[in-house]
Amino acid sequence: MRAPLPRVVPRPVPGRVLHLVTNGLPFKHAGYTVRTQKIAEAQRAAGLDPHVVTRIGFPVAQGVLDGRRTQSVGGVPQHRLLPLWLPYGQGPLLARNAELAGRLVERLRPAVLHPATDHGNGRVALALRAAYGLPVVYEVRGFLEDTWLTQAPGRSPRDPTYRARRELETYCMREADLVLTLGAAMKEEIVARGVPGERVLIVPNAVDAAFLAPPPDGAALRARLGIAPEEFVVGTVGSLTPHEGLGTLLHAGARLRRRGVPVRLLIVGDGPERPALERLAGELGLGDGTALFPGRVPHAQVRYFHGVLDLFAVPRTDDRVCRLVTPLKPVEAMASGLPVAASDLPALRELVDPGETGLIIPTNSPDSWAEAIEKMIYGRKRSEWGAAAREVVARDRTWTRVAETTREAYRALGCV
Repeated sequence: MRAPLPRVVPRPVPGRVLHLVTNGLPFKHAGYTVRTQKIAEAQRAAGLDPHVVTRIGFPVAQGVLDGRRTQSVGGVPQHRLLPLWLPYGQGPLLARNAELAGRLVERLRPAVLHPATDHGNGRVALALRAAYGLPVVYEVRGFLEDTWLTQAPGRSPRDPTYRARRELETYCMREADLVLTLGAAMKEEIVARGVPGERVLIVPNAVDAAFLAPPPDGAALRARLGIAPEEFVVGTVGSLTPHEGLGTLLHAGARLRRRGVPVRLLIVGDGPERPALERLAGELGLGDGTALFPGRVPHAQVRYFHGVLDLFAVPRTDDRVCRLVTPLKPVEAMASGLPVAASDLPALRELVDPGETGLIIPTNSPDSWAEAIEKMIYGRKRSEWGAAAREVVARDRTWTRVAETTREAYRALGCV
């Protein structure tokens, strides 16, 4: 992609950061958009001046008829690139994206460009670097080419689409001045693609201080959901996609109920897998309310559902994306003082210390999950493990800590 021609080379404002992202709050609510917002808010509290610009056309191209070019979300300026028409094809679209973002750079005068996955944002930022001489910090939040593999049967790493996406992501990693990523398994993958280890920093998924307080009493919500006080509730809060492996949890729950174990399953969220999961629950005899699907809830209500749960489950499948990427939702659960049961995958072993903060269980094994959950029900370690989980998050995984790491990264590049 050709770099836009600068009309003027602006003098950067020290500490001003321009985050280039695909979408953002308040129009799109997901782990991606929450992470963007929380990092920016924490950076602002740390004395930086963060701005966020979303991909060209957002949110209008997604059906949200809001033509505002700028709005403040949580005190952070959000900029929209909304031309009268969108070019056809990815190349022309990203070139126009870079052109409009260049005008924003000239007006805002950021000292550093901070694009986040996917490669479209990285390529735009690299084009802006060529035009304005600004350093680029590329934040790898996932390997979306591997996520793509899990979204339809029959897809393969040999597929040209997969290879093209991987090559573009690797190009952005190698060309960036610095790469940030979520965990050790992800860093190892990035280094294997040819990025020097000293240019890759870990900025993990995290929580803010409010998440570290005890969650609200779940008694009222339990009653509203029809859950008896003595029932043990296992569940999750998040997007319902195939690689989350929630079918394993349903099969485990069915085994436990057949043995008379008083367990209920609470699966909060929405996504493409929800209809299939609800059908499976019915087929397994869990459609009587044993498995509950309340749907998507606002982020502000997540902790009320944490207050209902006794154990947070992350039964992810043994797909490459799950082996590499550390998710946000179990971090939030740990901050709420919940022990976590997770699949035995490298990225999840980074989060859960077996026998200290939760359980690590073989993937795709309903029998193993049923056995582990039953031991938790009748064991006496739940509160101890939950307290230890909260301590780990408070020490290592706060947005304040993440903001400090990014500030030092910018400082090393001469941007602060």
